[in-house]
Amino acid sequence: MKIGFIGLGNMATAMMGGIIESGLCESTDIIGSDLSEENKRKAYENLSITCVKDNVTVASQAEILVLSIKPQVYPDVINEIKDTVTDKQIIISIAPGKTLSFLEMSFGKNLKIVRCMPNTPALVKEGCTGVCHNANVTDEEFETVLKILSGFGKAYPVKESQMDAVVAVSGSSPAYVFMMIEAMADAAVAEGLPRNQAYEFAAQAVMGSAKMVLETGKHPAELKDMVCSPAGTTIEAVRVLEDKGFRSSLIEAMKTCADKSRSL
Repeated sequence: MKIGFIGLGNMATAMMGGIIESGLCESTDIIGSDLSEENKRKAYENLSITCVKDNVTVASQAEILVLSIKPQVYPDVINEIKDTVTDKQIIISIAPGKTLSFLEMSFGKNLKIVRCMPNTPALVKEGCTGVCHNANVTDEEFETVLKILSGFGKAYPVKESQMDAVVAVSGSSPAYVFMMIEAMADAAVAEGLPRNQAYEFAAQAVMGSAKMVLETGKHPAELKDMVCSPAGTTIEAVRVLEDKGFRSSLIEAMKTCADKSRSL
């Protein structure tokens, strides 16, 4: 199976690393292009993939073609490769806001197209990816795509109408979590904990809490109540978070994120 990547940035690197590690194909069966010579050099040196000069070469050789580029450059790249791709290939888009209908219209031909939204924890094999596809992709082909995307974390089929929500709750959310970890560490430093140790405590607490949600099956509210002893320290902290609009701030931020995704 020959897999091509147009764009060799962080997300593409994470995806390629997961594909190779999972044994779905050899590194020599991955071909990539990028405007940045530095990105190509890193991809070759770190992953031993085949790097080429132009996007058309990637599009002509790949059985599965991943468009791992910014939404703003999709029109130019698609215009460049649309006469090269065929209905035998599977095209995977990772851009927020670029709908299946947009992609079909931009290519101007009947193609197998998959739309997905990965996130940066893919870099540590803990990614979470929402995936949907058009009517031309068979069930067997979609299973192959899910295996590829599961090489660097979890991959879940979703309706296309849910993709903007996936962007908000998964694609962009690592930034919210990083901000929370930073703020928690700042507060711990203010209370006397060394900076490096403060980051470790905060990050481990977030990771452990997330694992409890995933593995216990308990509602997050129930897990929160387990920490809040009567007249204790935690319920006082929760009271302040509620007073300062912690939940509503997250909800409004995610709504804005989803709205932006729809507008791209």
